[in-house]
Amino acid sequence: MHKLTTKNMKTNYLILNWALELVNAEPKPKIDFAVGGQAVIEGVMMRSPNHVTIAVRKQDKSIKVNRRKYKALSAHHKIFNIPILRGVINLFEMMVIGTKALNWSASESIDEEMPENNGEKGVGMKIFEAFMMILSLVLALAISLALFKALPLALTTLLEKRIGLIEDYWILFNLIDGALKMIIFIGYIYILSLFPSFRRVFEYHGAEHKSIFTYEEKLPLKVENARKQSRFHPRCGTSFILIVFTISILIYTFVPKQDDFTANLIMRISFLPLIAGISYEYLKISAKYANRRFAKALVAPGLWFQRLTTKDPNDDQLEVGLRSLQEAVDQEK
Repeated sequence: MHKLTTKNMKTNYLILNWALELVNAEPKPKIDFAVGGQAVIEGVMMRSPNHVTIAVRKQDKSIKVNRRKYKALSAHHKIFNIPILRGVINLFEMMVIGTKALNWSASESIDEEMPENNGEKGVGMKIFEAFMMILSLVLALAISLALFKALPLALTTLLEKRIGLIEDYWILFNLIDGALKMIIFIGYIYILSLFPSFRRVFEYHGAEHKSIFTYEEKLPLKVENARKQSRFHPRCGTSFILIVFTISILIYTFVPKQDDFTANLIMRISFLPLIAGISYEYLKISAKYANRRFAKALVAPGLWFQRLTTKDPNDDQLEVGLRSLQEAVDQEK
């Protein structure tokens, strides 16, 4: 009996000691960070604070994952984290990251063999890949400026010559220009959605949003949890584009009107970094106060527009989005 009592006392002492250690121990850091993403060809790219991961569904139904470390410029240099400037830097970084992700997903989706180890690539291959990425960026920028900047400005200038009221009121000129941009952009997205290949990209876009919502709700990254989430996310890049269009109307109202079309176009393009920076801050504020009434009103047009840019994903696509996000979370650990 005495031995049993002594044994129990030792056990109780150990339990008490462990309890005290737990109470006094430093709390373990929780994994809690913002993630963003992008739909790619047959897959999803996720970006966490220190990593970029891409998951792609191969033709044999397996999932191929690409992981790499990435540290934003704003994390390296405080000057790049200044409001407005950080929006411009972030936009440029996302263009570069997104282009690389699209190129990699395109090669993987058609089962094209690509070297995994960058150190084993020849100098010629590296130069070719860099050239193709720069070319992709230049073409994307050229098409965007032609469709959503030059074309609406040209149409508005044409209307101005026929309707004297537009010439007399500069704000009316900008309102028409902004409205035409939105109409052209919405029409452009709608036409793309009619093609099956682009529709699949929009489905993966929905999978990206549902995956991120699952993470933000602190639920296990499982298909059954992601399936219940909304495909409309307030921090979406398509919402950002609509915000850019809206803010550009306000900014251009204070920009002096130029005598000819070319000068007007150049002046407007020169203000794009400022507009992008302000739009980024607007998006951050609306996401930070997402549950407030005023914030919901601010993001409502972007959420509505996502009915075009996102489609409901199937379980296979959700699995790819969740896999990409899980890899990002694991890398951050």
